[in-house]
Amino acid sequence: MMAGPGGLDDAGGGPARHIPVLLDEVLAALEPSDGKILVDGTFGAGGYTRALLSAGARVIAIDRDPDAIRDGKEMEAASGGRLRLVPGAFSRLDEHAGETVDGVVLDIGVSSMQLDQAERGFSFRHDGPLDMRMAQAGPRAADVVNAFKAGDLTRIFGLLGEERHAGRIARMIEKRRAARPFATTRDLAEAIEALVGRHPKDKIHPATRVFQALRIFVNDELGELARALFAAERALKPGGRLAVVTFHSLEDRIVKRFMGERAGGSGGSRHLPEVQAVPPTFDKPAKVIAASEAEAERNPRARSAKLRVAVRTENPARPEDHSIFGLPKLPEIQAIHG
Repeated sequence: MMAGPGGLDDAGGGPARHIPVLLDEVLAALEPSDGKILVDGTFGAGGYTRALLSAGARVIAIDRDPDAIRDGKEMEAASGGRLRLVPGAFSRLDEHAGETVDGVVLDIGVSSMQLDQAERGFSFRHDGPLDMRMAQAGPRAADVVNAFKAGDLTRIFGLLGEERHAGRIARMIEKRRAARPFATTRDLAEAIEALVGRHPKDKIHPATRVFQALRIFVNDELGELARALFAAERALKPGGRLAVVTFHSLEDRIVKRFMGERAGGSGGSRHLPEVQAVPPTFDKPAKVIAASEAEAERNPRARSAKLRVAVRTENPARPEDHSIFGLPKLPEIQAIHG
């Protein structure tokens, strides 16, 4: 359910349509059927939820975007009580579910619906306010761009966007905003393009990585994903399935490390070998699944998608340990009062 950070598909064509990514593979992983209780932690436009309901399962669908919850009400009403929509963060999916469940699916990233709405400020394809807030609350991307020092912006763009011109762009922003703060998506994108330049053969706009970094930072996407994985561990029944679809290396690395560490049975740090091993909470994860050539051709957004699946053991959930992820140290967004 994710398009390129600039709002175009990876081929640079038009706006991406909503097509659930790796849908057949997700269904095969979760094995939905009558009587099963499944959590769709990233409801979006309801692509996965619709398919899970069609297979007879009961679904608890979560989304922090109020628009997604509003637009899903008709599906909820038509479900005969088998769909419960929950507004909130998927990092608390165990609390939102309120019961143990048979499966959890997470589709990480921004949805095509959010990208297509200029007023949400996720994309520079259409000009709109520099917002990017999935929950439509808290500090906006404009607040980050206009408030943080160049050094902090450099870390955000470099670590979350892997932008090689991070320092140059951050210094340009700091200088330009003194005369005129950044307020719109196109204003920021054009300023970056004017600084960095754009070769006719470039596949992506020069502002794409900065927009990705800002979106991830504003919504604490990596922290939310890490917390959601621990929440899924607590929510799943023995034998329950966890399926996570990611779209870039930062997300996939978090999921890979979590599943590997939880399946490895080691509860201690590599610096403390004397710590007794802890029983694994997930079986060894299956091999990562990528989209088929046919799906990638049909849906360009699927080209970078990866699906990882793991099965819950009978052992009790372990305490959260965020050190396993090696998440980058970033400035605190709470310092901004947006």
